[in-house]
Amino acid sequence: MRQHQGRQQPLYTSAQRQRRDASRWTLVQGVLAPLQFLVFAVSLGLVLRTLATGEGAAAANASVVAKTLVLYAIMVTGSIWEKVVFGRYLFAPAFYWEDVFSMLVLALHTACLAALGLGWLDTEGLLVLALAAYAAYLINAGQFLLKLRAARLEAPASLALAGEVAR
Repeated sequence: MRQHQGRQQPLYTSAQRQRRDASRWTLVQGVLAPLQFLVFAVSLGLVLRTLATGEGAAAANASVVAKTLVLYAIMVTGSIWEKVVFGRYLFAPAFYWEDVFSMLVLALHTACLAALGLGWLDTEGLLVLALAAYAAYLINAGQFLLKLRAARLEAPASLALAGEVAR
């Protein structure tokens, strides 16, 4: 949680929490995030297999493309979600550092597509770049999981506070 002048500020204001809970984009993110992790896990296995054995390059490359497309989907819908909840498409204060790191994740995944499409790297180079993109993705996913945990821990406190204000 953020600190401001010695006191913790909630991740969401009451109005933002209501918009978050009412938005269909919250459900979309809730579906896409585990889907993206599943695609990542399968792709990681294919990439590591190809790097270890030299076999299955086409499947590994296709899986990197699939992972990148799912990443684009979650980033676009996540930006819409952020606009609905916080009033801006990116870099809302509550998710500023997650969004900053997301730009690195996007750049690395896009570099994979460019390298594959334009033939800039051989198979090994492309798959090593994919591993770098995947490492960045894991860090970014961890950032968002920590934020989700903070929001869940904060929810009872904000509900209790709302109850006190209503009295």
